Amino acid sequence: MKHLTRRFTASAVLFSSLICAGAVAEEAVSRKHAETAIEYRQSLFQLLKSNMAPLGGMAKGALPYDATVMETNAMRIEQLADMMADYLKVDTRKFDVSTGAKDDIWDNFSDVEDKIGALHTAASNLQSVAQAGDESAYRSAIGEVGAACKSCHDDYKKD
Repeated sequence: MKHLTRRFTASAVLFSSLICAGAVAEEAVSRKHAETAIEYRQSLFQLLKSNMAPLGGMAKGALPYDATVMETNAMRIEQLADMMADYLKVDTRKFDVSTGAKDDIWDNFSDVEDKIGALHTAASNLQSVAQAGDESAYRSAIGEVGAACKSCHDDYKKD
């Protein structure tokens, strides 16, 4: 049993180090795999959108300042950013499937990961601003999150 536990632990450490090393784009192996990958990607982006919408409303003054909503939504965006590379890494180009992703996303995956890192950093900063209750800084912090999103959209999302 002790040998099995050591072997499991070693496997878990290796797996964790591979995950932490960054996602590597991989080709979808079937049409179903490609369709499923797209479905999951789009679900992730719907969650991102649902958390960005109230923040955008606050930044524009259409919604009142609410530090609790900002902190919660920024935390969620940070968590979604943590998952994003894994959900974007499946290259669906070789199948005739409907996707909003430009082909360049898989050719420049390290750039995509950098942009995800910028989103993560901006969301973390927004959490700090919300926790500090600094009403003078929240619009700028929300703007940083929006700019991180836009940066990826500009380069990797079809119009």
